[in-house]
Amino acid sequence: MTQQSSINPAAVTMPGASNSAGDRRALYLKLFSGEMFKGFQNNAIARDLVQKRTLKNGKSLQFIYTGRTTAEYHTPGNSILGNSDGAPPVAEKTITCDDLLVSSAFVYKLDEVLSHYDLRSEISRKIGYALAEKYDRLIFRAIARGARQVHPVTKANFVEPGGTQIRVGTTTNQSDAFSATALVTAFYDAAAALDEKGVSMDGRVGVLNPRQYYALIQAIGSNGLINRDEQGDALQNGNGIIEIAGIKIYKSMNIPFLGKYGTAYGGTTGVTSPTNTGSFISPSIEAATSSDTGIKNEYGGAAAFNTSCGLIFQREAAGCVEAIGPQVQVTSGDVSVIYQGDVILGRLAMGADYLNPAAAVELYAGSATAPTSF
Repeated sequence: MTQQSSINPAAVTMPGASNSAGDRRALYLKLFSGEMFKGFQNNAIARDLVQKRTLKNGKSLQFIYTGRTTAEYHTPGNSILGNSDGAPPVAEKTITCDDLLVSSAFVYKLDEVLSHYDLRSEISRKIGYALAEKYDRLIFRAIARGARQVHPVTKANFVEPGGTQIRVGTTTNQSDAFSATALVTAFYDAAAALDEKGVSMDGRVGVLNPRQYYALIQAIGSNGLINRDEQGDALQNGNGIIEIAGIKIYKSMNIPFLGKYGTAYGGTTGVTSPTNTGSFISPSIEAATSSDTGIKNEYGGAAAFNTSCGLIFQREAAGCVEAIGPQVQVTSGDVSVIYQGDVILGRLAMGADYLNPAAAVELYAGSATAPTSF
């Protein structure tokens, strides 16, 4: 498969260049790729919130953990040959790249001729959305897994902090997940837990679903949530909350939420389903265990997130390896002639897993029992 542009190459000119068919295709591909990247970057928030490394010439990358050591008083005349407790303990975590992730569409040339809009640009953006959606979901699931783990470094007489799980509210109703008062309390509890575990203030973020986020916005000026710089118009346009307890807040439809992605309706959730939401709203969580097709890391089964309702973490909580960043490929030449159309394909290859459990906090609601580890 070779690459070509998504608009008519004959209509594209390159000032100062030969304007050959190859040059026009290259320019077209650049313009076309930009649409996919816009779709990806505008929807993928997790990529820049965790540790990300590029994978080259291998299937996996190793990350290390270092444990604590002690400080001792020096005795005059004694040689300094390291602390009596030995060197700080070290553990290694390997993150493997999952199989190639692709999103594609076939564009029939006659449909382009008869349409009154740029069909390929619209398709490329949707491909970017699809890749970003999967990318974020896997990383968020890895962070939730980390919040349920003990620290991987063990050493006699030393205790390393593991992950944190915080209950939102005090009842068994899932509606607590939407309580602004309960969410604010959970954020301050999470901030305190991260402080107590020695996690850096730099890079702390929280991710909630949109309805939780907007519930917090409506509580600005009450319940201890005050942001005088973001009142008035900002309150109405959905940008009323910047941070709580030093934790910057994001909203996403890709976090695990009460057994769904993004939001959940009915039962004791406290949110009545609006009419005609469309089947893409509140999709069920798919199984993504290491035994499932294409998965090399462990992202958990569908039932693992039945009470999960938000994440708070610092960038050391998880790592992501990329073997192939978001890319676009388009058929051309004989393939286009035979099928009278082109396949537009977006692809990436990545893998994610938790790193430092102490930097991960999972919020849960609707149960007195925290979600179990996996």
